[in-house]
Amino acid sequence: MSQAGAIQGSRVRILIYLLFAIQLVSMGAMEMSGPFWPVHLRGLASSESVFSFASIAVYVGPMLGIMLTSAFWGRIGDRYGHKLMMIRALAGLSLTQLGLALFSDIWVILVLRFLQGAFAGYIAPAQAYGVSIEAPSRRARLFAILQISTNVGSLLGAVVGGLILDYATFFWINIVASVLCAVCTVIAAVTLPDVPPVQKKPTAATSTPAADTHSVWRSSPLLSLLCVMGILLLARMLPQTSFSLYVSTTFEVSNSVVGLCYGLLALGFILSATAWSRYFEHRSQAETLQRITYIVMGCIALTAVAGITRSPVVFIVAYFIWGVLLGATTPVLMALVSKTADSSRQGYVLGIAQSTAQFASIAGISIGGLLSQVYGLQYTYLFVCLAYAVALIPMIALRYWSVSAPSNRVADSD
Repeated sequence: MSQAGAIQGSRVRILIYLLFAIQLVSMGAMEMSGPFWPVHLRGLASSESVFSFASIAVYVGPMLGIMLTSAFWGRIGDRYGHKLMMIRALAGLSLTQLGLALFSDIWVILVLRFLQGAFAGYIAPAQAYGVSIEAPSRRARLFAILQISTNVGSLLGAVVGGLILDYATFFWINIVASVLCAVCTVIAAVTLPDVPPVQKKPTAATSTPAADTHSVWRSSPLLSLLCVMGILLLARMLPQTSFSLYVSTTFEVSNSVVGLCYGLLALGFILSATAWSRYFEHRSQAETLQRITYIVMGCIALTAVAGITRSPVVFIVAYFIWGVLLGATTPVLMALVSKTADSSRQGYVLGIAQSTAQFASIAGISIGGLLSQVYGLQYTYLFVCLAYAVALIPMIALRYWSVSAPSNRVADSD
């Protein structure tokens, strides 16, 4: 049973908005430095090879740290409470940002970026805490709201970071980020109510931690859902490294238009995610997967148009609509993933999902960069189409599994 009932509905709404604000500010603080790391590292690198390695590692490092530790922190949260894990993550963000401000050695910076992902990892505990206070039927909306806050924070953070860099040094970007995360830590500690962890009921099947873990995976759609979500994220990240070069060389447009195209994808997601979550809110797993299959087909068509067209206007419109369709993928799939486990295992399951997302993002960025170098920029969106087509295979299989095994379908409540 969800613990949302222990907190009055109106108060739950306030707490969700508070989670939204904390995540927006903290993720925005992280993204203030995001676009400008290569500029900063260029002046610190002793050689071109060191700079090339560092400019990739500075982004992959946090993702790798999150991927390796999310399930561990999720288990700790299941045992001791997800609010504590949120506070730990925010404090970790604040301390690592302070370290990034104080140290100028390029290797120390790379180690700190890895530790930032390994010891911070805020998103998964925030999701698990939200699940513990929100009604099960509204989980898709919860994940949509939290992902919107991350996207809005990323957009605003990049703008604020640029403004700071125009008038000050990179040192002040990290100092401001550290202070903002420290403030978020205090706000989370003081304002968010403690939600005690759900105690597992000892049974013969779940008497040990290993048995608990196996019970999450056994006769469950979890692995298939993670596979689908991972492939969709990989497809989304394939054009990441070559995007600016592709747009500028294919359409011969200014950097501002390149930035507009990139931002419209996020804008489409922001505008559509909550509407999609309401649309899927009360649908069964089989119905949800059927409709997401159609959405993925739409993504195939749109990315095909993006790869074929030589009109910048058509490309911009296709990119925005693609963003609108993406609002129906990750948040809805995360809600299905969450419902594969009871309340006592939410931290672990969402940690696994977060690790999957980070792995898929790293793989997408790496594979996309390799493919663009081997085959050329002109085939960038053909590979995106192919990746989406591959995602249809486990989706269709999972749809038929849901229909043929109703006893194993995702529950609507805990």
